[in-house]
Amino acid sequence: MIRNLTNRIILIVVVVALSLWIDLSREILIPNPFSNTNEALFSRDVEPRLGLDLQGGLQVLLEADIPADQTIDSEAMEVARQIVQQRTDALGVNENVITVAGDRRIVGEFPGLADTESVLATIQQTGLLEFVDTGDDLPEAGTILLTDYSPTGEPVTAGEGEKIYHTIFTGAEIDSISVSPNQFGGGYSINFALKSNGAQIFGQHTAANIGKILAITLDKQVISAPVINDAIIGGQGTITGDFTFEEANAFAIQLRYGSLPVPLKIVETRIIGPTLGADSLNKSLIAGGIGMIIVALFMIIYYRMPGIVAVLSILIYAAIAFAVFKWFHFTLTLPGIAGFMLSTGTALDSNILIFERMKEELRNGKTLNQAMDQGWTRAWSSIRDSNLAAIITSIILFWFGSSFGATIVKGFSLTLALGVIISLFTAIYVTRTILAIFIRSFKPQNYERWFGL
Repeated sequence: MIRNLTNRIILIVVVVALSLWIDLSREILIPNPFSNTNEALFSRDVEPRLGLDLQGGLQVLLEADIPADQTIDSEAMEVARQIVQQRTDALGVNENVITVAGDRRIVGEFPGLADTESVLATIQQTGLLEFVDTGDDLPEAGTILLTDYSPTGEPVTAGEGEKIYHTIFTGAEIDSISVSPNQFGGGYSINFALKSNGAQIFGQHTAANIGKILAITLDKQVISAPVINDAIIGGQGTITGDFTFEEANAFAIQLRYGSLPVPLKIVETRIIGPTLGADSLNKSLIAGGIGMIIVALFMIIYYRMPGIVAVLSILIYAAIAFAVFKWFHFTLTLPGIAGFMLSTGTALDSNILIFERMKEELRNGKTLNQAMDQGWTRAWSSIRDSNLAAIITSIILFWFGSSFGATIVKGFSLTLALGVIISLFTAIYVTRTILAIFIRSFKPQNYERWFGL
């Protein structure tokens, strides 16, 4: 028989209460009793995170824009992924998922995104900022300059009629950057501060080239071409131009998060409307609800009292699992829901193994308490092995999805693994405790009636 039944009941009640609190809330707030203001002692957003297939949005496939026979370092692709993630985060795009797919591609998913053009423009640009010595030449804004700086390390050669300009330094020397309104006239400016090495180069060049032009280019395109009026010592500078706030902010984001180590091109974009996502979510919920009702009826009709216990255990399992997803901000997708439903079947399977073992012991003449103990003991090895196999499979699938950019596989494997772990707790701990409470409360004698022998 179960020892410390009271402690088990208290733990289950606390876990279920916390889970329901999270499930039914959009934000967890704990007031601060020691503060006279409205400041909370603790707060956490627990709004459900819905994936691209459930709320609509944008999916974009990016590929390294370099020759197919040129090898790309995996570290460079990971750095590019991080920069794309930071750029889109800074644009205010929430819940975006950026993953490396294979050796040359990056997959970006932006659930609920409305402004697709600004995101596509931001993530694709390499953001190569150059300070170029053009001497007495005054290039107009938008002019493309051929400079002697090449991200690939290959030598730059000039064609007929072309002139190569010298790059003084690149955006890699920028330490910080900000946006502010122009002091004279309208528009916005980008203020920057250089690192020590860049500040030294900048100071020496401006001191030696007063009256000359210093063009500022982004991806070889001139965005500003100021005249050097004085030596600029200290590494502080301003990029002026007819920028709107949105243009200046997007420009600053590209510079703040550095240049992409490899240029990227958009291979494919897919926009999913919110109506389609909502329809998929509604159909999934309806299908899941119908499935749960059918399974609950089967368990109650076939196993009687243990079936009722199993249904209660599965409801507790669902409440805990949903709370875990909300608390840790896991994104729910259709494949994820499929993994959740499959893990629900695993939880039921564990209950079925236990109940069948109990029924065998009761048929062999064991008392009810003996049948419970022996049922759990004899079923444990099978439950352990099957759940361990499911977790190992989930790990393999998650690795596969991470390696090849298959976010669908990752979502499925993650929810399956979490569901299996939670189902172990509910099957071994919750089901056994609730069944012990039922047996103590009803003291069944007619085993055929109560247990469906």
